[in-house]
Amino acid sequence: MSDLFRGFRAVFFKETLHVRRDPSTLFFSLVIPLLQMVVLGFGIDTNIRQVNTVVFNADGRRESRELIDRLKNSDTFHIRRYVQNDRDLNDEIIAGRARVGIKIPVDYSDRLLHQTGAQVLVLIDGSDSSVAGQAINVTTAIGLDESLRRVLQDRSTMAVEMRPKLLFNPDSRSPNFFLPCLTAVLLLNVTTFLTAFSIVREKERGTLEQLFVTPVRPLGLLLGKLLPYLVIGFAELCAIVTFMRFVFQVPIHGNVLLLGLFSLPYLFVSLSIGILVSSKANSQSEAIQLAFLTFLPSIFFSGYIFPRETMPKFFYVISYFVPASYYINITRGIILRGAGLSHLWLDALALFAMGSFLLIVAARRFQKKVIMA
Repeated sequence: MSDLFRGFRAVFFKETLHVRRDPSTLFFSLVIPLLQMVVLGFGIDTNIRQVNTVVFNADGRRESRELIDRLKNSDTFHIRRYVQNDRDLNDEIIAGRARVGIKIPVDYSDRLLHQTGAQVLVLIDGSDSSVAGQAINVTTAIGLDESLRRVLQDRSTMAVEMRPKLLFNPDSRSPNFFLPCLTAVLLLNVTTFLTAFSIVREKERGTLEQLFVTPVRPLGLLLGKLLPYLVIGFAELCAIVTFMRFVFQVPIHGNVLLLGLFSLPYLFVSLSIGILVSSKANSQSEAIQLAFLTFLPSIFFSGYIFPRETMPKFFYVISYFVPASYYINITRGIILRGAGLSHLWLDALALFAMGSFLLIVAARRFQKKVIMA
């Protein structure tokens, strides 16, 4: 029986020493899960609060201001801007800067004073189903409560009628909501692993050191590694959009060429993340562990599942450093809201700046390795 377990003690002791001498293994196995639990536990809030709202108050009198105050006091709406015309109201929603638009008609106060009943138009961005449902419920409840209050006071008919209008996704189809956002996660997954494994594979084979002694500069080396995978990532994007449109019947309201153009900066960022990971990792298993650190923030802090507006202030600020936050606004904007260049150019510029910064950081890390070599 003792022969069956021969060598167990020696191997156990050897493996224990190996784990103790490899702090990264302990870090990823013990610290990272706890860190993710703390970050997601404090950062994720499933309650819909402080939804960005734009208001067009054509009336401007006391009764209309009281209604706006009731909307603000509900804690569901955050009035980020007041506009003076319908065009600006629509532009704020199409650009994704506001999820809800409130239009109070010019005769709102007169209708209430004459007890004829007033209607308020509520435009709701249907590209985010969770926000849309909450906005409809709260605005309807506020309108009903306002009407009941006036009925009891003035014995009038139902005074205020909130008329919600669901834009962009009126049927509340789940594929319309999830698939444009899923594009960001899929592209990040594919491109990050491609570039990370490409350079780590060179390290494991010992050919990276050979490249260092050639006249190739670090930035040229990284760009040469990056561009072929940029083509692969773009081909993956075309396949995803094709399946989305013709298999899942998701309508594309914007310009497909603009979607392709604005996807290039996001692919650039994802590939740069992979290169930065590869500059740190020394093996493919380590590259996998480091790459996975980027996926959870891209899912939970980008607005893919939970609205960014509901996050605590600290994590809301962090979400601005998550590239998927900008790309999800681009995909929802072009595919669902029909947004154009004037609405989304700032998101594309932010992605390009992120990609350039990450690539420069990775190039400097490789430059140090060249000097040390």
